[in-house]
Amino acid sequence: MNPCQLLTLLCLALVAQLAQAGPKIDLWQTSSGARVLFVENHTLPIVDVQVDFAAGASHEAEGKEGVAQLTRALLDLGVAGMDETQIASRMADLGAQLSGGVDLDRASVSLRTLSMADKRVPALDLLRAILASPQFPSEVFDREQARSLAALKESLTRPDAIASRAFWSAMYPSHPYGRQATPESVSALGRADVLVFHGANYTAQRATVTIVGDLSRLQAERAAEYLTTGLPSGPLMTGIGVPELPPAGEQRIAHPAVQAHLLLGLPALKRGDPDFFPLVVGNYSLGGGGFVSRLMKEVRDKRGLAYSVHSYFQPLAQLGPFQIGMQTKKAQANDALKVAREVLATFLAQGPSEAELQAAKQNLIGSFPLRLDSNRKLLENVAMIGFYGLPLDYLDHYPNNIDKVTVADIKAAFARHVQAEHLVTVVVAGE
Repeated sequence: MNPCQLLTLLCLALVAQLAQAGPKIDLWQTSSGARVLFVENHTLPIVDVQVDFAAGASHEAEGKEGVAQLTRALLDLGVAGMDETQIASRMADLGAQLSGGVDLDRASVSLRTLSMADKRVPALDLLRAILASPQFPSEVFDREQARSLAALKESLTRPDAIASRAFWSAMYPSHPYGRQATPESVSALGRADVLVFHGANYTAQRATVTIVGDLSRLQAERAAEYLTTGLPSGPLMTGIGVPELPPAGEQRIAHPAVQAHLLLGLPALKRGDPDFFPLVVGNYSLGGGGFVSRLMKEVRDKRGLAYSVHSYFQPLAQLGPFQIGMQTKKAQANDALKVAREVLATFLAQGPSEAELQAAKQNLIGSFPLRLDSNRKLLENVAMIGFYGLPLDYLDHYPNNIDKVTVADIKAAFARHVQAEHLVTVVVAGE
């Protein structure tokens, strides 16, 4: 057995020991129809709660692009009997924290609070009010709409944002993942649009509640029931449809920036796909492993064509993208693009070497415990499992699933998911 194989086995043994000790995830459904996931953890006197709704940007009606972001921004800026200043003051008095956001698939509201009853109970009261009775005050709507519009207009001057928007539009020309907010769509939104979007998407049937921390199962059940009984009821979720793979193509956009921005990719991976592990391991060798990846070695180290180059998979509820991205001098854009395509083609044909495979496994397995070393990281991982309906033992088997991957698995998975005839390219500010 060579040293690389021995290190991999030692890492796997360590992670297996950690996995046996947790996290144990309990799953149930509230009386209102919301799914609940709970991890009991008494290490610290802290409770983390995250409520995810299927209310991401992909659920916006055509012509209403931007309403998902605006709805989430307004959600905790006014509830029945309290304005945004009072909410912030109350949270500060309790030592609690609110956070959250919105992406393509989901909108989230998160609470971190101390677990002592005199802190936890009023913090949960406030979270329930935010979920059940947001007021969307007219003056706050006007302010946040103006702020959103200004940020959007500013982003449309930046080459990185221009490249990203063009890239997503090219990958998803007729799918909700490709629709994006514009100054026109945001300007046309009214407070009524926010109320409609909230009523249709922030419902119990579209909610997943994740609780991690210093509670008993009974306390967690009561908290989840309390948080969700005030949510509106609505129809079960409907899918957004499977995106069609685009034809290969290249788009070049002029821009005065000094650096060219290059993106290559295609819709590739859905959450829960069994090819996830071969793709993750393979991508570490291709472009996800920093300075040890092929793209970095060929594009930066050998030729000096870019300071940084990356590749990654972004699994979503439907096919999320595989992406290669970099920045380079304008005069080098064509050379950098040529090298990136050659590296990808070689990898698709040959896969990683055995040495690259072992290095990828060592890193992914060895760093895995760091993904679960805090309450907040546990919350993020368990919330992802709950929202996307992954197996409850997903984290327990993650290291073993990485370790089982072979070169043949990687080649087969990449052949299924990364097909040259569907690869789109966007170059902004290139010559």
